[in-house]
Amino acid sequence: MNWNLVNRLKQRAERETGANRADPGAKTGFALLFPNEYHLGMSNLGFQIIYREINRRADTACERAFLPSPGDLQEHRRTGTPLLTMETLRPLAEFPLVGFAISFELDYFHVLEILELGRIPLRCEEREAGQPIVIAGGPCATFNPEPLTSFVDVFVIGEGEEVIQELLDVYHDQKNNSASRADILRALAGVPGLYVPAFAAKTARVARRWVKNLSRYSGETAIVADHTEFDSLYLIEVARGCGRHCRFCMAGYCFRPPRSRSVDDIRRGVANARRQKRKVGLVGAAVSDFPDMNLLCDMLAAENIGTSVASLRADSTTPELVRILAASGHRTITLAPEAGSERLRRIINKGITEEALLTTVAMALRAGIPNVKLYIMIGLPEETDADIDAIADLARKTLRCMQEHGPAGTLTLSVNPFVPKPFTPFQWLPMADYNLVSGRLKQLERGLKAEKRIRLQAESLREAYIQGTLARGDRQLGEALRAAHLMGGRRQWKAALKLTGLRAEDYLYRDYSPSEVFPWEVVDVGVTREYLWAELQKALAESPTAVCAPMCRRCGVCGQQGGTAEDS
Repeated sequence: MNWNLVNRLKQRAERETGANRADPGAKTGFALLFPNEYHLGMSNLGFQIIYREINRRADTACERAFLPSPGDLQEHRRTGTPLLTMETLRPLAEFPLVGFAISFELDYFHVLEILELGRIPLRCEEREAGQPIVIAGGPCATFNPEPLTSFVDVFVIGEGEEVIQELLDVYHDQKNNSASRADILRALAGVPGLYVPAFAAKTARVARRWVKNLSRYSGETAIVADHTEFDSLYLIEVARGCGRHCRFCMAGYCFRPPRSRSVDDIRRGVANARRQKRKVGLVGAAVSDFPDMNLLCDMLAAENIGTSVASLRADSTTPELVRILAASGHRTITLAPEAGSERLRRIINKGITEEALLTTVAMALRAGIPNVKLYIMIGLPEETDADIDAIADLARKTLRCMQEHGPAGTLTLSVNPFVPKPFTPFQWLPMADYNLVSGRLKQLERGLKAEKRIRLQAESLREAYIQGTLARGDRQLGEALRAAHLMGGRRQWKAALKLTGLRAEDYLYRDYSPSEVFPWEVVDVGVTREYLWAELQKALAESPTAVCAPMCRRCGVCGQQGGTAEDS
């Protein structure tokens, strides 16, 4: 045991408020793992919500562990110190249950790193009686669990609050009856919303679970911590899901239907934030789409509490919300037009006009918010060189608008390669060729070279294409992930694919036939295949799709039994 590592964990824990620390052995231990560093994990509200839900139980104590920083990782390896939980400083291998919250495909490499650091056999088949059952949840587990099936015993499909208590009920019932590891997994396979690859029926699909009534569960920060991505913010979920039908957005399809919390629920969260002397961070797929926005703004103004949001929709942002953000010290307003041309925005069903974008930018500048950030994608379906020029044109128009309406700061373009994701209308399409996207990024850089007030931030193309391979992956990719891990991690991905006889091109660049069964269709997210195919045809025809209406029955989700009966 390395005492430097132990002391750093202790010091970090001492700076937190709200962590649950049960005596080891008093309850069944559940190690909740975030496959990235602490500052990212503690900024993930879903991670904190599940932590709170598990610790509500009398029989289970949830503890946390994270990927160590690069320096600490070297020290773990040098000294042979196993990965420890923050609450009781116990090695992961001592926990009967360990659960990953996975939001990003590139974190798959970290899952294997954490298992190794935790002294847990990588492959499910190598784990014996008494060794941890490995669970995974989060967006990645829901939309395509297949690349991780070699390493994860149980996947939570959908929203964790809805199924975690049932998972633990079944586990404890089985343990109380001295069931074997195989018997426990077989029993868990019978829980709706759990996918257990070793015992999954060949023909059955696991239906996604979702919460019908958000008010049944707390949607706010459980542990107040510094040194996170949202430092000083107390996070409050105002809504979940999105009904905008943006055709590229996996979250928009896998977290339907859109649901919101009441203003009274949010007010209670604001009161908790005030007690912790924190600003409020409002969380939701589209915060500005909150149905009672005027009421919410009135409440926030009356409470006189600092408020922040990550990004807004240009067509639903109100002057009241902008004024609250400006008064809270917001220095940047973030908007997501995604494409420079109206044509491409029609294809992806973004529904944001240039006029709406510039109106919101002007609103922000007049309120005293000097900086603007725009999210843009390149490599979208049907994209041409003219669409790249349109991005540069939109950026220049935005900058001029900023300069006209106040002391303008910096315009930042955050540019990301488009990745076709499972359970979206674009799942049938190939990813744009790497060299083509690289050339278009250079074209955009040239188009903005003379603009000193416009800053271009581009995601790594290499990592985007690794993400694309994993997002559309099947079980075979598990061996490539293991090979990459043994060879040194993500940087060895290309070599790992070659070693295992797999080609990234086979996942990235081919069209899928309309009738082809996808690897990820072991899961049923509720959105019908017919609806997604029809949306693809509408995209190619540049035809719009209206926002979700209550119980509209278009996509297939509403009307299904997503949550439990008492949610209704």
